[in-house]
Amino acid sequence: MMIEDIAQELAHLIKSARADYAEARVEESQSTQISYRGRELESVNRSSAIGGNVRAFVNGGWGFVSFNDFSRLAARVEAAVSQARFVGKGKSRLAEVAPVVDTVPAADNNPLAIPLVTKKQTLDEYNDIIWRTPQIQTSTISYGDGYKKTVFVSSGGSFIVQERADITLRVSAIAAKEGDVQQAGLSLGSRGDFKAINNIHKQIAEMAQNAVMLLSAPKVKGGEYTVILDPVLAGVFVHEAFGHLSESDFIYENERLQKLMVLGTQFGGDHLNIVDTAALPGMRGSYKYDDEGVPATKTYLIREGKLVGRLHSRETAAAMGENPTANARALSYRYPPIVRMSNTYIEPGTVTFADMLADIKEGIYAKNWYGGMTSMEMFTFSAGEAYMIRNGKVAEAIRPVMLTGNVFTTLKNIDAIGNDLDMNQGGGCGKGEQMPLPVSNGSPHIRIRRCLVGGK
Repeated sequence: MMIEDIAQELAHLIKSARADYAEARVEESQSTQISYRGRELESVNRSSAIGGNVRAFVNGGWGFVSFNDFSRLAARVEAAVSQARFVGKGKSRLAEVAPVVDTVPAADNNPLAIPLVTKKQTLDEYNDIIWRTPQIQTSTISYGDGYKKTVFVSSGGSFIVQERADITLRVSAIAAKEGDVQQAGLSLGSRGDFKAINNIHKQIAEMAQNAVMLLSAPKVKGGEYTVILDPVLAGVFVHEAFGHLSESDFIYENERLQKLMVLGTQFGGDHLNIVDTAALPGMRGSYKYDDEGVPATKTYLIREGKLVGRLHSRETAAAMGENPTANARALSYRYPPIVRMSNTYIEPGTVTFADMLADIKEGIYAKNWYGGMTSMEMFTFSAGEAYMIRNGKVAEAIRPVMLTGNVFTTLKNIDAIGNDLDMNQGGGCGKGEQMPLPVSNGSPHIRIRRCLVGGK
């Protein structure tokens, strides 16, 4: 039985369910994972999965049931309704959306059509490049691809079929000398196009050489500097430090954050615009409809420096009196949708990289990243590469730096935004045990005044 047939049966059952609202998703997927640790191939896995779920809304309470056995669908619907009735204590409110009937095919790029031996041969070549580099101590390579088909149905009449493909490649090299250890990494991804991670031998070699180079790089003196972030690190900053604060389920449940994230608050200069949208073509965070059947839209979070929007599910939009933004997403049929980012980025400005450098007497150019954490509005990020800026020029390499600060203060300290927007496709977002969800983030180069840099 095809999953469309199962979805048709579920559509009939949820329409007659004793719930204020009900929906169901049925999904089938296939995936490949290949990993290396050091010189050795560690694992090769091919897997497939099929399953579904039902979510019911009664008196403001949700019930959720997932399953991979399609023999008792009526009982699954009833179980979800019973759960919702048990927890529901108020009034059911969901933002209104029109029902949709649509089919969204994937692009022609299906990574599952590429022979496993071709994928392994490519990764073998990358591993050989890393291990030809002197002073490499160990390395990791993690490749994954997948192809998924999902059918969403709702008691409101939606019937949406969506297909998507995905590829990720994460590579790291660790160099060591006399007890000193340094690392460099590379993360890439695409919506199923293997070309995005193929023929990158030069990038792999540069990454391994960079890890070795860092062994002899000096440490910077800690303190406040003017810092330029490259598009990768700036994109991670806007996703991690600000994007998560814009997820409305987080805001709705946190009184302190409600006071901080008041619409209309000035968070930056007129040149600062931050967007989240799933409507960008070809991005890993893109989709036509979210997992509640809401059409993708473009949401300004900050416009001309002011907080003007946030990310919503249908429930949070109704609770906060705002419009749904198509940001309810689920990792797989095993999970209910929660509020998540899609493609989050700082819009480009007009400043060239050369002009951004020009008036910096002494500063830091921070690129890439390999770690970080956030706690409410406070953040700490480690750059993957760093260079001194001296008299308007990028100068010597230094050890990777750690950037720390308050996101709201840092946004106000962004005094220049580049004209060179670039999107990073190598990321995966984690929230509520659902990870890694495909997302993209990006930015042009940005310049931050008075940024706290950790050092010696």
